[in-house]
Amino acid sequence: MNMFNFSRRVLARGFVAWGCFAAAAQALEVGAAAPNCQLKQLTDGQAVSLAQPGKVLYVDFWASWCGPCAQSMPFLEALKNEFQAQGLEVVGVNVDENKDEALAFMKKHPVSFTLAQNEDGQCPAVFEVQAMPSSYLIDRQGKIQHIQLGFHASETGAVREKLQALLNNK
Repeated sequence: MNMFNFSRRVLARGFVAWGCFAAAAQALEVGAAAPNCQLKQLTDGQAVSLAQPGKVLYVDFWASWCGPCAQSMPFLEALKNEFQAQGLEVVGVNVDENKDEALAFMKKHPVSFTLAQNEDGQCPAVFEVQAMPSSYLIDRQGKIQHIQLGFHASETGAVREKLQALLNNK
C-alpha cells in the first residue's frame, strides 16, 4: 500500500468518525432550516447559494475517493434532467481538499448539475455530514425534508417519491 492511499483512508475514517461525533452532539434533523454556506462553483469559482426560496434543492456532499459517490452521479443527473422544469435544483458539494482531484473525478463522471466546493471546509460541518455521500432534500421554504446517508440504488425509488411530493407541494 502506498502512502497516498493510506493517507486517503485515514482521512476518510477520520472524517466519518468526526461526523459521527458531531452528530451525537447536535445532529441536523428533518424539519430544521437548511444551513447556507459560502460555496463556489467547482469549475469557474462563481458564487453558489443554498438559499433558493421557491425551489426544491437536492444537496449532495461527495468526494473523489468515495466509490458510492461515483455510483450516485448518474442518479443525481437523472433527477436533475427529470425534475428541473418543476423547480428542482441539484447541487453537488465537493469535500476534497485538492480541487484537481475533484476535477479529475468529474472527467470520469461528467454531470450537468451545479458542482460546488467549500474552500473553508465549514459547509460539511454545519450540515453535520456523517457519511459519503450525504444528501439533503430541502423544500421550497428552506427546510430539510429528507436526509440520505450513503447511496443505495435500492432506495432511489423512495427518494424519487419524496422529491416528487415536495415538487407537487407549491
